[in-house]
Amino acid sequence: MWKDQQFQLAILAAPVFWLGLWLAARPEINLLWPLDKPWVFLSFALLYPVMEEVVFRGLIQDGIHRHVKKRLPGPISLANLITSSLFMALHFIYHPPLAAASVIIPSLIFGYFKDRHHQLTSPIVLHIFYNTGYFWIFTG
Repeated sequence: MWKDQQFQLAILAAPVFWLGLWLAARPEINLLWPLDKPWVFLSFALLYPVMEEVVFRGLIQDGIHRHVKKRLPGPISLANLITSSLFMALHFIYHPPLAAASVIIPSLIFGYFKDRHHQLTSPIVLHIFYNTGYFWIFTG
């Protein structure tokens, strides 16, 4: 996983993603807030990504793969596209529209690495990294 150049690019893409969201929303940043609320931060940055990847990539995406054999052209599987669409749709419940819609691209990336590496470690690591930066910048 760590020697995979595509995985390395996915890690490097996270700050670009955060910058794009920051330019679109221009929130005020309080970089010290995780120190004030460490349990909240750890929940968003660590606990939720692990739980979400187990459910969405481990159960749903794998389940769809077992029942739908059709492949899409390109690197994104149909199971990943369906799973990521569901993941995004559920974010509309608790997040503003821009924030909810913005999860589709990272979700497709997480699903791609689940398909590529056939394990949950890659999407979990990426999801933790993406969430850590996102919540550090956008919550506080």
